[in-house]
Amino acid sequence: MHIRRIDDRISVSPQITADDVATLKAQGFTTIVNNRPDGEEAGQPDGDTIAEAAAAAGLAYHAIPITHAGFSHPQLDAMASILAETDGPILAYCRSGTRSCNLWALASAKGGRDSAELVAAGGAAGYDLSGIRPTLDALSET
Repeated sequence: MHIRRIDDRISVSPQITADDVATLKAQGFTTIVNNRPDGEEAGQPDGDTIAEAAAAAGLAYHAIPITHAGFSHPQLDAMASILAETDGPILAYCRSGTRSCNLWALASAKGGRDSAELVAAGGAAGYDLSGIRPTLDALSET
């Protein structure tokens, strides 16, 4: 696993396996958010497998799959709810971690966080959010 910490609440990573879940629990994560649609790539673990491992480890699991169609307001709202309602650190994953970071940033901007702060936090974790900066700006102003 290559986990990138964005802030005290959320970290992101590329695809995880069911075997990784015990390690995530040991590292203090309380929630897993799957941002990858099933069947995106041959051989990837399906969401149900990760959900079962999370339940067995006592971790919360949520699926907000992000496809090539992009991000929607219901997806942003779902992520915002998880961020607001979860006690403890969250790990969100997708194929590379990029969609998970972008979803976090978009949901946070929609919740009123400053877009420059979000771009800086994403950059510190190794993700370039400059391409979605105009959307972050627009969301943080609403």
